[in-house]
Amino acid sequence: MKVAFRLLLPLVLVLVSEVSGQRRKPPRKPTRPPPEFVEPVEPTELPPPLPPGPPSVFPDCPRECYCPPDFPSALYCDSRNLRKVPIIPPRIHYLYLQNNFIDDLPEESFRNATGLKWVNLDNNRIRKVDRRVLEKLENLIFLYMEKNQLKEVPAFLPPNLEQLRLSRNQISKIPAGVFNKLENLVLLDLHHNKLSDGVFNKNTFKGLKNLMQLNLAHNILRKMPPGVPNAIHQLFLDRNNIEDIPSDYFKEFPNLAFIRLNYNQISDKGLPKNSFNLTNLLVLHLAHNKLTNVPFISPKLEHLYLNNNSIDKINGTQICPTSLMSIQDFSPSDLDSVPRLRYLRLDGNLLKPPIPLDLMMCFRLLQSVVF
Repeated sequence: MKVAFRLLLPLVLVLVSEVSGQRRKPPRKPTRPPPEFVEPVEPTELPPPLPPGPPSVFPDCPRECYCPPDFPSALYCDSRNLRKVPIIPPRIHYLYLQNNFIDDLPEESFRNATGLKWVNLDNNRIRKVDRRVLEKLENLIFLYMEKNQLKEVPAFLPPNLEQLRLSRNQISKIPAGVFNKLENLVLLDLHHNKLSDGVFNKNTFKGLKNLMQLNLAHNILRKMPPGVPNAIHQLFLDRNNIEDIPSDYFKEFPNLAFIRLNYNQISDKGLPKNSFNLTNLLVLHLAHNKLTNVPFISPKLEHLYLNNNSIDKINGTQICPTSLMSIQDFSPSDLDSVPRLRYLRLDGNLLKPPIPLDLMMCFRLLQSVVF
C-alpha cells in the first residue's frame, strides 16, 4: 500500500501543477479584427429605399414613385431614400425629388422630360448638374436645389426660369454670363452659401432685367454687391460682414420696397445720411449692427427695425422726415401730410424710457413701439 502511494504521489503533484499553471496563465490579448470588419467612426450606410408601391394607372409611372390619378402631370418621388433619378415620363410637368440621397442627375433620366415646368431637388447630395440635362428643359419655370452640395451656380440654365432657389449649398463661384439669358427670372435665392466680395462684379447679374427678389443673406460679404438689377423690389443681405453702404447705392432701385441688413457691421460712419430716403421703401431691417443714431428715413416707410444696436438717444425733431410744424393740425383724412411709420423696434439699445414726446408727435400713425 505504501509502495503504491509513493508511486502515485508524483503523478498527482504533476497534475495539480499543470492545472494551477493553466489557471494562472495570463489572458491572451484580443486580436484586432481584419480591416474589413472594423466598425467605421461614422455610419456610412444609407437607409434602404422604400419598397415599390402598388401598380399605377399610368403604365409609365416609375414603381419607386407615386403618380396621382387625378394629377397626371405630377410625379412624386420625394422622401423615398432614392439614390438615382428614375426615368421621367414625357407627360410630367411637376417633379418632386426632394429629401432623398441623389448625387447625380443623369441625362438618360430626363431625356424625354422636356415638358417639365417645376422641379424640386431640395435636400439631396448633388454636386453639379450636367449641361445636357438643363439644356433640354426649355419649359422649366421653377428650379429648387436647396440644401445640396453645389460648389457653383449651374451653367446653361433654362431661359424661361422664373424662380431659382440655391440656398444652403457650398457655392463660392458664379460663372461669368450664367444669368445672361434669364430675362424672366423674378426670384434668385443664394442665401447661406460661401459667396465673397470677389465673386461679384458689375456684370454678375447682367440679363436679370425683371428680378424682383435677391437673397444673398448668410454669406461672407464685406461690401454691398455691385450690379444689382434696377428692377429689384426685395433685397436680403442679413448675416454678412458689411461695414458701410456707398453713397447713393440705393438710388438706382426705384422699386425697392424691402431691405434686410440685420446682423452686419454697419456703423454711423459707414451710413450716408440719405441712404434710406427712398420713395417706395416700406420695410427696413437694420437690427444687430453698430449704429449709435437713428438713420434718416423716408416719410413713406412703414416698418423700421433698429433693435440691438448702440443707440443711446433719440431726437424726434431731427429724425422726423417731415417738419413737425406742418403736421401739427393733422386730421385722419389727410394721410399724405404725415410720416407713415407704423411699427418701430428699438429694444436692445442703450435707451431709457419714456419715449420722447417729439417722436410720437412726428410719427402720428405709430401703432407699436418696442422700446
